[in-house]
Amino acid sequence: MLYNEYLFSENLVVISIQVLAALLMIWSHITFGLRSFHAAANTTIGELVTSGPYQFLRHPIYASVIYFFAAPLIVYLNLNVLLAVLAILGLFIRMLLEEKFLMNTYPEYVDYCKRAKRFIPSII
Repeated sequence: MLYNEYLFSENLVVISIQVLAALLMIWSHITFGLRSFHAAANTTIGELVTSGPYQFLRHPIYASVIYFFAAPLIVYLNLNVLLAVLAILGLFIRMLLEEKFLMNTYPEYVDYCKRAKRFIPSII
């Protein structure tokens, strides 16, 4: 089996999840503004963003990356699963660490956490 088959699925469920994840990523970046368009973005500069996808998720950018890479796991269970799980774990740890900084910077972040879920709207 070629590696292309793992990167570009023909499964409509996987494609749909990845397209929706990409759209969530774009919407999140537009809502968050220019400070989110680089790897070393400082999330504690400026006002706390709670609109757009941020009204449902505290970390829609990370969530979209996780959704995108987790979608193929539905179809392609093999050794690549380990890499995907490690990436997801790394993003989740980064979410938790980032929340510590946000709580220290924005007093209103605690109330925001009660309204917006971390990963899946209305669930987690």
